[in-house]
Amino acid sequence: MDLVVRAARAVTAAGVGPATVAVDGGRIVAVEPGLVDLPAGRVVELAADEVLLPGLVDTHVHVNDPGRAEWEGFETATRAAAAGGVTTIVDMPLNSLPPTVDVAALEVKRKAATGRTHVDVGFWGGAIPGNLAELRPLHEAGVFGFKCFLLHSGVDEFPPLDAEGLETAMRELATFDAQLIVHAEDSEAIAAAPGPHGEKYADFLGSRPRGAENLAITHVIESARRTGVRAHVLHLSSSDALPLIASARREGVALSVETCPHYLSFVAEEIPDGATQFKCCPPIREAANRELLWQGLADGVIDTIVSDHSPCTPELKRFDTGDFGLAWGGIASLQLGLPAVWTQARRRGFTLADVVRWMAERPAAQVGMARKGRLAVGCDADFAVFAPDEAFVVDVATLKHRNPVSAYDQRPLAGVVRGTWLRGEPVTGAQPRGELLTRGTC
Repeated sequence: MDLVVRAARAVTAAGVGPATVAVDGGRIVAVEPGLVDLPAGRVVELAADEVLLPGLVDTHVHVNDPGRAEWEGFETATRAAAAGGVTTIVDMPLNSLPPTVDVAALEVKRKAATGRTHVDVGFWGGAIPGNLAELRPLHEAGVFGFKCFLLHSGVDEFPPLDAEGLETAMRELATFDAQLIVHAEDSEAIAAAPGPHGEKYADFLGSRPRGAENLAITHVIESARRTGVRAHVLHLSSSDALPLIASARREGVALSVETCPHYLSFVAEEIPDGATQFKCCPPIREAANRELLWQGLADGVIDTIVSDHSPCTPELKRFDTGDFGLAWGGIASLQLGLPAVWTQARRRGFTLADVVRWMAERPAAQVGMARKGRLAVGCDADFAVFAPDEAFVVDVATLKHRNPVSAYDQRPLAGVVRGTWLRGEPVTGAQPRGELLTRGTC
């Protein structure tokens, strides 16, 4: 065997406990309970305060490359991912130019990523008005599913689907069992709300009411029920929707749901006026809402936690005015998801096994990556070495993503990623070794 990793604590199917993991040819070939001696070309002993985790899988990342690479790029995004224990990302189809709405655009994106990724990268396709005939070819080309918006996406080249377009896309995707992932905010509800303007976070929060999410999620549920498509609700922030989601699942609707570290970490009451680094859509809501999202994770209604890493240049955050109406909405957090979630999870009695389930195992399962997200025989030897009891204060200047902007700056967090391994080799950030993934091959 090429490699053996011995850990006094590892997160496996058996829970958290001592394990010995053997690797050959980049794959896990044995997972033995306890610390056992196995012959290998290299033996790695983790420190007593370290835990061996499967590499995390982040299925919601905006790399923005090509076309808006000044916001982010494949080299910087994947370095940040590796620094945060993330070994696989799936890149969103918008904010890059061209958007990934046909096979030609997918090839442009793959060319931009080739030889520049430090972790493995897959791609979502997009469902927009007028590209219905492109969906099946994109699926056959290996995208992991299709994203759509129900309101303006923030960029004109990726327009939203109306009610008829949503159902038409769902019916088409159901014919080849593709997944539709939805930014669920209702355009009419947003249009009827007060417009976002000025420095007060409360005014921005009022411009993106919970009702807009709740209404859109209801629409997605009913359309999925009629069409039989596999649907996924992106970045859930409204806890009001949890009973709707639970009820739909009991009735057999094929529905999955994600939330994000920022909705589980921050609360609206504590966001200072003018702090546009906290702007995202849907927005960070109140403390009581945050606790109900954690309960949704505990109950299994929310399946996964992913970053929605959506960076931009500092200028686009409009720190000069602090105006939430003018600032770009998005939180850069790809490197910080694991410690951010662990900091909050441990306070509420959750374990590292829970965090791994939400951030590695279930995201991999959602997109059909059978070899990712688990320390199990046959899986890729993707690891994160995590020191859960070591604390640090975030310094945005030290983060690996392209621009030094993050809502987590100066925030104390628990848990440090001390090493990341991809297919049995440490990721150093010097030599890109990531692969471009296609659906059904990983």
